[in-house]
Amino acid sequence: MDIVATYLLYLLISTGLTVVVGTGLARSGRAFLLDVFSGNEALARAVSRLLVLGFYLLSIGFVTLTMRSGGHVDSARAGLQLLSVKIGEVLLVLGALPLVTLAALARTRRRAQARQEQQPGRPAISALRTTSASPIPAGQGSVAGPAL
Repeated sequence: MDIVATYLLYLLISTGLTVVVGTGLARSGRAFLLDVFSGNEALARAVSRLLVLGFYLLSIGFVTLTMRSGGHVDSARAGLQLLSVKIGEVLLVLGALPLVTLAALARTRRRAQARQEQQPGRPAISALRTTSASPIPAGQGSVAGPAL
């Protein structure tokens, strides 16, 4: 296995992994973005597109920057070892990028919720989610204890 074949295989595998992960993130992140942006679907969709675009640019940029290797590939074994190290690096980056993005969006959501709770005249999000409705109407509860 020569170095050119190793590089081409690395590019093919890395690009495929990036597309699969990016597509999955775009699909799975919609509900979270809708929550972050208080149900504003147009804004959530626009931010999702920007995040996916940034994900692709960062991932493919990393792949191309780390493609060069200082080692020599003079056997199939050396080629596979180099390829496994390079793919491992890509997988680590593909795993870290969504986590960093998720942390930033979670922080944005917490700030928005705090801002909403501080505004006078608007109910807090937590107050809207926790309603205390009793299943038994007042005055119709049962008396505790054995009947004699």
